[in-house]
This record gives sequence, C-alpha cells and structure tokens, in this order.
Amino acid sequence: MSGARPFFDTNVVLYLLSGDRAKADRAEALLAEGGVISVQVLNEFVAVARRKSRMGWPEVNEVLQILRSVCALQPLGVETHELALVFAERYGFSIHDAMILAAAELAGCGIVYTEDLQHQQLINQRLTVINPFLE
Repeated sequence: MSGARPFFDTNVVLYLLSGDRAKADRAEALLAEGGVISVQVLNEFVAVARRKSRMGWPEVNEVLQILRSVCALQPLGVETHELALVFAERYGFSIHDAMILAAAELAGCGIVYTEDLQHQQLINQRLTVINPFLE
C-alpha cells in the first residue's frame, strides 16, 4: 500500500489545539499533506474541543471545516462496525480503537497515525500503526 493516504486518529488531530508547539506543528504539517479521517474522529474532536478546550461553536466549526477540506471523510457503517469487531477480538483493541482501524482499512489507507497503539504494529497484513511524534 505504498503511497496510500494516511489515516489520522483523533489524538493526532487534537494536537492542533495543544500547547506543545512541537507536536502541534508536527500534526499541522502531517494534516496539511492530506489523508483520511472518519466521522468518529470529527465527533471525538468536537467532544474534546468543547469540553476540555472550552472552544466555542464558531471556533469548533471553523476547525471542522478545515479538517474536512484537507482530509477525505470515511463514513461509518455496519461494514466498519463488523470489521472493528474482528479487530477488537483478534488484537484485543477497545471498540473505539478498532473502529478507527476498520475505517482506515476500508478507506484503503496503509498507515494510521496515532499515539494510542503500538508503534509499527501491522494490522491485518495491510495497515501499519505509526506514532508520528516519536523522534
């Protein structure tokens, strides 16, 4: 899957709001190159932006618009859910992490950028987990 667009987990997207300048800059640079996110990522972003970052709705909507303009959006459906159940059982992932991985695989991604899973883990012989903040 060389050359396939990467998939961004919510934790990478949330670094756009971070006070950690190095991680915020890295997240911004990766997202500027484009990739894929899912509706789950958008929803989780909204929840954290509103609750923890106390962003107002106009600011949240502005960031969402930017994300949707630079990233393809992978919808979630029964097929995603069923593949996520397979990943959760096979690899021991939470259903939330498994949904991210299932959405990435169904979108044809070869990489998932996340801090939440084991760096360089290979999922289903097609999807590689990468922590983009490791030196």
